Amino acid sequence: MDLDKKLQEAKHWLQGEYTAIRTGQASPALLDSIKVETYGSLLPLNQVGSVGIEDARTLRISPWDNSQISVVEKAIREANLGVSVVTDSSGLRVIFPELTSERRTQLLKLAKSKLEDARITVRSLRDDEMKRIEKEEKEGSISEDEKFTQKEVVQKAIDLINKELDALLDQKEAELKQ
Repeated sequence: MDLDKKLQEAKHWLQGEYTAIRTGQASPALLDSIKVETYGSLLPLNQVGSVGIEDARTLRISPWDNSQISVVEKAIREANLGVSVVTDSSGLRVIFPELTSERRTQLLKLAKSKLEDARITVRSLRDDEMKRIEKEEKEGSISEDEKFTQKEVVQKAIDLINKELDALLDQKEAELKQ
């Protein structure tokens, strides 16, 4: 069913957005959006070196080529993630500061806003699917009973994805409260 694929895309979009919302925990995924200009082209950070977790609030980046340390540092600083970067002979440390309660509140509002965007997408998909079913019944390609059965299947899929989206928000809320 094409609807299921589109609903999963909405869920994956929300997961991606939530990954970008930084909590007090250090996560290599937070650096996924950073592109480093190296050897004349822009490459994702994870293709320029290894990114690992040193402790709860620190990531260690070890570039494959140590001559790239300054370029990687510049890219991280320009990404404006609100982190501090320390370099040493073996690479870089990216240190995430503790979140203030005010910042936690802002991030929670942002998370709820992203959830609402995903729900709007889901509602739009549901409406399109319901219109398609009504149209097929009017054209006579499906019976009235089939129409109700299909609508029920669509509604179950929508209810399921909404529960999954709510679970993602609950998970992000728990991360933000740590």
